[in-house]
Amino acid sequence: MTRTVLTGADQWQDIGEQLLAGKRFGLLTSPTGFNSRFESTIDVCSHLKQAEFAAMFACEHGIRGERQAGLLFEDEIDPQTGIKVYSLYGKHRKPTEEMLADIDAIVFDIQDLGVRFYTYLSTLVYTMEACAQYGKSFIVLDRPNPLGGNRIEGGLLEDGYRSMVGAWRIPASTGLTIGEFARLVNGQSDTPCDLHIVPLQNWNRDMEYPDTGLPWLMPSPNIPTMETVRVYTGNCLFEGTNLSEGRGTTKPFEMIGAPWLDSVQLCRTMNGLELPGVRFHPVTFTPMFSKHQGDLCNGVMTFVTDPGTYESAVTALHLLHHTINLHGDRFEWLAPNQPADRSAARYFIDLLSGSDAVRTTVHTAAGLAQIVESWKRDCAGWSELRKPFLIY
Repeated sequence: MTRTVLTGADQWQDIGEQLLAGKRFGLLTSPTGFNSRFESTIDVCSHLKQAEFAAMFACEHGIRGERQAGLLFEDEIDPQTGIKVYSLYGKHRKPTEEMLADIDAIVFDIQDLGVRFYTYLSTLVYTMEACAQYGKSFIVLDRPNPLGGNRIEGGLLEDGYRSMVGAWRIPASTGLTIGEFARLVNGQSDTPCDLHIVPLQNWNRDMEYPDTGLPWLMPSPNIPTMETVRVYTGNCLFEGTNLSEGRGTTKPFEMIGAPWLDSVQLCRTMNGLELPGVRFHPVTFTPMFSKHQGDLCNGVMTFVTDPGTYESAVTALHLLHHTINLHGDRFEWLAPNQPADRSAARYFIDLLSGSDAVRTTVHTAAGLAQIVESWKRDCAGWSELRKPFLIY
């Protein structure tokens, strides 16, 4: 039965007046920063009487969600409030001393997915590091993990693979709320910051987002629905390949494909595996932007038939394995980035998956099995490690 959950944003008017009395503060937010009364956190902050709203900070996609994935941008003035907006997805990924010079605290209110490579988690980590470095408080308005608080998937990020799509040693799906993740980062950090969590009310770990009674607003342009959220942990790995992950369509991540893909045979093979909670069906689509823009693609649609048993990450490993076996002559991993220090070059699939294991071994049956087993071990260890940081 649907219950009405209260987020940190729902309680912020009163708590903000208490926590920030006499202080100047900044707000790190996105379009998802609003409460169950459909009031923007920006507007609520603007009306705090005991504190001064002095700055805003924007991560990927911008304060108003106006930018597509990967588009960098610089500092600007918010036209609706006239407040300076510092970009954390351009020249700087971490707040600088100058950005923080005239504020006492940063408030964070963003709906994330509880998935490691969703860049909002990385922005949170970098901002907490800056707050610790420059002696600022950090306040998180907690929000539900859309997949609930028990779903843990994928391997842990290995040393040497930290990036904007993986800033902490966590599995692909964390099973944590954003507030719990902040507690874990602070607890594991050598230099913790002054952290405050405004907790959820009426939420429990078995609740997925539709159970909360909260309004859903897509957290980023390519995560429109809960169906997208369910498959994202696994199918996002196709971002590291020359197949389309469905960007530029109305079903991003639910569909993968390419002009040369034998989608009928691939679906037949995948359905023959009888993986839990999922079925596959051949489709065609034409991306309006991103990979294969304007080209008709043969695709595979992922249908989650039982969310309780479906394993997004492991399912995607099988899909990668059989795509490579079917089209070894056409399949490619995207070339590694080329930083100034060429020794630091990394394939994007390695950054997404957290190591080079997927790229180097998933094409073999033995390699696939080894990855699945190692991820199971990682998830079991993570389930225990995270316990001291749980709020709910």
